[in-house]
Amino acid sequence: MGWAAGHATRTCGAIVIVPSWYCGGLCLLPLSDPKWKELTGGYKIPYDASVALSRLERGEDVWNELWQELHHQGDVGEASYAAVPHIVRIAAKLSRRDWNLYGLLSTIEIERHRKSNPPLPPWLTESYRLAWRTLLDIALEDLRVLTERETVQSILGVLALAKGDLKLGAMISFIDDSELGDALERVVAWSELYGERMILGQPTSRKDVMPHK
Repeated sequence: MGWAAGHATRTCGAIVIVPSWYCGGLCLLPLSDPKWKELTGGYKIPYDASVALSRLERGEDVWNELWQELHHQGDVGEASYAAVPHIVRIAAKLSRRDWNLYGLLSTIEIERHRKSNPPLPPWLTESYRLAWRTLLDIALEDLRVLTERETVQSILGVLALAKGDLKLGAMISFIDDSELGDALERVVAWSELYGERMILGQPTSRKDVMPHK
C-alpha cells in the first residue's frame, strides 16, 4: 500500500501496523511519503497533493490547482483531508493570507460531512483536529486586520466550523450576496426597516474619540 515502515501496536484489542511517521496522531504525512500517490481527491481518483503542497511551501501560487483537485462538485477524498494540516502549517508562516485558505478548508470540512464522501481516516484524525485548532487562532488574528469582504466572510465561516457549528459555518461559507439579501428581506424586512449608517468597520478619526475624563 505504500506505507512507510512502521511498528505494531494494540488498539481496542486488535493489533494494527502504525506508520513510522505516526506519533499519537499529531504528526503529518511527510510530503515525501509515497502514500500520497494512493490518496484520492475530489475526482475520486488518486491525486498526489504533495507536489502542489511542496510548491505552495516554496511560495508558488497553486490555489487554483488545489481548489480543482481537492474538491469537485461536493466531492472530497482522503487527499483533501491529508492536505489540510499541511496547508495550515504552511499558511501559519505566511505574512499575508487571503480567502483561498479559509474558503478551501471550509469547503473540505463541510463536504467531509456529505454522506457520499469518505470518512476521515483514523490515522489522520488527530492531526486534522489539531490543524483546525491552529486555523482558529490564525483566523482570529487575520480577522483583526483583513477587510476584503470575501475574505472576512470566509474567516467567519471558519470560526463557526472550528467551534463545531456545521450548519452555521456552511451557511456563512456558501451564501452569496443575493441569497443573503433575500433571507434578510424575508426574516426582518431589511430594506423597509433598516438603512446603512456605517460606523463600525471604518477608521476612527481623532474627533470621533471621546476624551478621557
